[in-house]
This record gives sequence, C-alpha cells and structure tokens, in this order.
Amino acid sequence: MTTSAPTSGRTFFLRPQDMIGIAILAILLVVVLPLTLDNFRLQFVGKYLTYAFVALGLVLCWGYAGILSLGQGVFFGLGGYCMAMFLKLEASSVENTKIQTTPGIPDFMDWNQITELPLMWQPFNNLGLTIVAVILVPALFAFIVGFAMFKRRVGGVYFAIITQALAAILTILIVGQQGYTGGINGITDLRTLHGWDIRTDAAKTILYFVCVGLLIACILLAYYVKSSKLGRILVAMRDKEDRVRFSGYDVASFKVFVFCLAASLSAIGGAMFTLQVGFMSPSFVGIVPSIEMVIYTAVGGRLSILGAIYGTLLVNWAKTSFSESFPELWLFGLGGLFIAVVLIFPNGLAGLWQTYVAPRLGPLFGGSAKRAAAPAVAE
Repeated sequence: MTTSAPTSGRTFFLRPQDMIGIAILAILLVVVLPLTLDNFRLQFVGKYLTYAFVALGLVLCWGYAGILSLGQGVFFGLGGYCMAMFLKLEASSVENTKIQTTPGIPDFMDWNQITELPLMWQPFNNLGLTIVAVILVPALFAFIVGFAMFKRRVGGVYFAIITQALAAILTILIVGQQGYTGGINGITDLRTLHGWDIRTDAAKTILYFVCVGLLIACILLAYYVKSSKLGRILVAMRDKEDRVRFSGYDVASFKVFVFCLAASLSAIGGAMFTLQVGFMSPSFVGIVPSIEMVIYTAVGGRLSILGAIYGTLLVNWAKTSFSESFPELWLFGLGGLFIAVVLIFPNGLAGLWQTYVAPRLGPLFGGSAKRAAAPAVAE
C-alpha cells in the first residue's frame, strides 16, 4: 500500500504559469504596444484597459463566487464621477469662470441658477479625499445593496435583474439632476490635475502607464484572493452554497465582501477612464455598458483572471475596428463575434488556451492531459 505525503500550503500565491502569464501581459502592455502603436491608438488601448478593471472584478464576483451582476457600470460610473468632480472643481477656479454669474463653481451649475457649491461637492476640493471616495463610495453603495439582498438570500437571476434596475435608476437620477451632475452631457472640460495638463499627448501616455501599473497591482490582488482560503470558500459557495452554510460559514458576508471588492475595482477603472478620456457621462453608467462589461468577461473567460483582460482588449479592439470599417454593420459583427466565441468556446479565450495551446507547451504553462480534458477552466 502506498501513501502520499501530506500537501503543505503554498508559501507564495502565484504559480509559475501565473507569473509567466503576468510577465507576458506586462511586456505586451509596457513594451510591445507603446513601441508599435502611435499615440492616438495607444490612447484607445488605455481606455480599453480601464474596462479591464471591471472585468477583473467580475471574474471574482461572477466567475468564482457565482454572483452575476448586470450593473457594474454603476460602480465604474461612481468612480469616474468622483474623479471628474475633483477635476471639474480645479478647472472651475474663479479666474477660469469669471464670466459666469457666480464665479468659482462648475459652469453647468451656473447655467442652472445654482449660486454656491453644493455640500456634496465640497470634499472633492481635496485630491486625497477624492482618491478615498473613489474606493469607498462605490464600496459603500455595493455594501448597502449586497447586505439588503444577500442577507435575504436573494441571488441568481433575481439579483442580476435588481442590479440592472439599479443601473437604469442611477442613469435617470444623474440625467435628472442636471444642476448637480451635468445631466445628459456629464462632467466635461476637464483640464488639469494639480496644475498638470492632462489633455496633452505626453500626459495621456503617462496616464496609460499609470493605468497599466494599477491594473497589474489589481491582478496580483485578484490572484491573492483566488489562492487564499477566501477564494476557496467563494468557489465552494458557487458550487454548493447550502453545504457551505451548513458548515458554519456566513455565506451572505462573503458575498457582500466580494461584491464590494468588485465594485472598488470597477471604480478604479472609472477614475482612470475619466483621467485618460477627459470626461464622464451617464452613458457609461447604464444598462448597455454594464452588459458589455459582462461580455468582456465572458469572451475572455469568467474563470480566468488574465483571460478577462485579453477578452476586454479583444472585444473593444473589434468594436473599434468594426465601427471604423463597417459603420452600419459593426453591431452585427460584434454580436457575431460574441456568439461565435460563446458557442464554440464556452469557457472563453482561456478555455481555448487551456484546451488547445497549453497542453502543447508543457506543465510550466499549465498544460496537461488532465487539465485539457477538464470541463471548467480556472486560472
């Protein structure tokens, strides 16, 4: 009779294939793309990467915890609006707005006969408080929603519909409160960050690298969560929620935590979007962008951290290419791409990698006959 030696816990949360995958992604984003693309196209990639933060959160929330949220645009928008409010206040100095009826406040407030800065805007005069708000405001909103839903054991399709409804409600609220939010046009004419002009090509290139750095840091955080005991509990909840509950774990609290984490990751992407694109509007908050964000994750692979990043880049690149080449048919092309990937490769790009490519590259890249035959793909 043979006995196997007891397995010890991993001392490091990244496997060799994980480190190789992160290194390849970093080289692609830091070296290859900046050297091969002009500033205009690189700015597009920078915008795509802001959506990757949302996809990363969805991998943890939907892929590992089994919580499908169709309202992640809400948190992307909240983070973006928090950053936009700071930038707008900096652009609305008394000197810059001296032609207004009330100098020193954003122009859309002056147009709506608001004569003093609203209380909710005042903390955003400080960059430090703004950065804190980018993380905490969406997390607090997610906590309220998650606590109300998960403590009542609302989940599955019902939770997805509720989050979709929240996206629609927030969009209507932003548009309706034009004097406080800029309305349908959003918050525009964002110029400087502490006196640094963010509209120049050089500034946008720097912001691109900042976005890449933050994304790599968030990827490492996601891998840490996935490899920890928390990650194993999330997967167990997804597969056998009742069994986890009967084992003594507070399932609702774990769900609230991962939902808040996904919200904060989405908000970081929203803040970087505002900095790189130069505006934020309700068009990035509603139902359509939220569903598109789910598509990014599905195409890349909802169980793959790196796959979601590549899925985001692929879908947005296809969206841009189709809209430029076939302006009247690009929606059909994008829809066809999504349907083809889901039908042929139900586990997304990560499933394609693990089934056909990794087995030929050896164990170092995560390939083996056993993993290739596995029905689910987890990175």
